[in-house]
Amino acid sequence: MKTLSLTLAAVIGLTACSTAIASNEWKTLGTSAGTVFIDTAGMSLYTFREDAPGVSTCNEGCVGAWPPFLADADAQERGAWTIITRADGSSQWALNDQPLYYWVGDQTPGDMTGDGVGGVWDLARPAVAAPREENGNGGGGYSY
Repeated sequence: MKTLSLTLAAVIGLTACSTAIASNEWKTLGTSAGTVFIDTAGMSLYTFREDAPGVSTCNEGCVGAWPPFLADADAQERGAWTIITRADGSSQWALNDQPLYYWVGDQTPGDMTGDGVGGVWDLARPAVAAPREENGNGGGGYSY
């Protein structure tokens, strides 16, 4: 009975994590791996190296393990945060033209177990902007 309960709990947990969540908010989190982007529930966001700029190639079977970070219907693009249209017609957030995803293996807020999976999945991170000239003074910072 205990084994059945644990198995059922694991299946429910994986099903819940494989469901894409629509949101219009995100934030950064300082971690041992550096600063990363997370959703408002604290779940890590990822990019897929095999995606073309502005195009998600993670469809069909892939979304079972890597659900897209969907944008709400009233979402509006902000700076480097844009919205792409997926093959199924849904709207997905992208950072610097890279579509964003969750990883089914992350079970609790702050988990980052998808980083490096298959050598093609990376935590979404703020890009360090190149120093810019402003009135002769150097500048720089993060580009979100």
